[in-house]
Amino acid sequence: MNEDVLNMSVRKFLKKFGVTAQRELERALAEAVRAGRLAPDARLPVRATVRVEGIDLVFEVDGTLELA
Repeated sequence: MNEDVLNMSVRKFLKKFGVTAQRELERALAEAVRAGRLAPDARLPVRATVRVEGIDLVFEVDGTLELA
Protein backbone atom coordinates (compact mmCIF):
# COMPACT_ATOMS: atom_id res chain seq x y z
CA MET A 1 0.00 0.00 0.00
CA ASN A 2 1.27 3.43 -0.93
CA GLU A 3 0.48 5.78 1.96
CA ASP A 4 0.79 8.90 -0.21
CA VAL A 5 -1.66 7.58 -2.81
CA LEU A 6 -4.08 6.50 -0.07
CA ASN A 7 -3.83 9.87 1.68
CA MET A 8 -4.51 11.77 -1.54
CA SER A 9 -7.48 9.59 -2.51
CA VAL A 10 -9.03 9.92 0.96
CA ARG A 11 -8.55 13.70 0.86
CA LYS A 12 -10.06 13.87 -2.64
CA PHE A 13 -13.11 11.88 -1.51
CA LEU A 14 -13.58 13.99 1.64
CA LYS A 15 -13.32 17.23 -0.34
CA LYS A 16 -15.89 16.01 -2.86
CA PHE A 17 -18.17 14.79 -0.06
CA GLY A 18 -17.85 18.02 1.91
CA VAL A 19 -18.51 20.35 -1.03
CA THR A 20 -21.44 18.27 -2.28
CA ALA A 21 -22.97 17.85 1.17
CA GLN A 22 -22.72 21.57 1.97
CA ARG A 23 -24.33 22.57 -1.33
CA GLU A 24 -27.20 20.09 -0.96
CA LEU A 25 -27.84 20.92 2.69
CA GLU A 26 -27.87 24.67 2.10
CA ARG A 27 -30.20 24.30 -0.90
CA ALA A 28 -32.66 22.00 0.87
CA LEU A 29 -32.72 24.04 4.09
CA ALA A 30 -33.23 27.34 2.27
CA GLU A 31 -36.08 25.84 0.25
CA ALA A 32 -37.72 24.44 3.39
CA VAL A 33 -37.55 27.86 5.08
CA ARG A 34 -38.94 29.61 1.96
CA ALA A 35 -41.79 27.08 1.77
CA GLY A 36 -42.62 27.55 5.45
CA ARG A 37 -41.83 23.93 6.34
CA LEU A 38 -38.95 24.96 8.58
CA ALA A 39 -38.51 27.81 11.04
CA PRO A 40 -35.67 30.19 10.12
CA ASP A 41 -34.13 29.66 13.57
CA ALA A 42 -34.41 25.85 13.58
CA ARG A 43 -31.85 23.47 15.02
CA LEU A 44 -31.81 20.10 13.29
CA PRO A 45 -29.99 16.91 14.19
CA VAL A 46 -27.95 15.57 11.29
CA ARG A 47 -26.19 12.26 10.68
CA ALA A 48 -23.87 11.26 7.86
CA THR A 49 -23.12 7.62 7.18
CA VAL A 50 -19.96 6.55 5.38
CA ARG A 51 -19.73 3.05 3.94
CA VAL A 52 -16.56 1.61 2.42
CA GLU A 53 -17.35 -1.38 0.27
CA GLY A 54 -14.85 -4.21 0.26
CA ILE A 55 -13.84 -3.89 3.90
CA ASP A 56 -17.29 -3.70 5.49
CA LEU A 57 -16.54 -0.38 7.17
CA VAL A 58 -19.55 1.70 8.17
CA PHE A 59 -19.44 4.64 10.53
CA GLU A 60 -21.61 7.62 11.35
CA VAL A 61 -20.92 11.21 12.25
CA ASP A 62 -23.61 13.12 14.17
CA GLY A 63 -24.07 16.82 14.61
CA THR A 64 -26.52 19.70 14.68
CA LEU A 65 -27.39 22.17 11.94
CA GLU A 66 -28.25 25.61 13.31
CA LEU A 67 -30.03 28.05 11.02
CA ALA A 68 -29.69 31.12 13.24
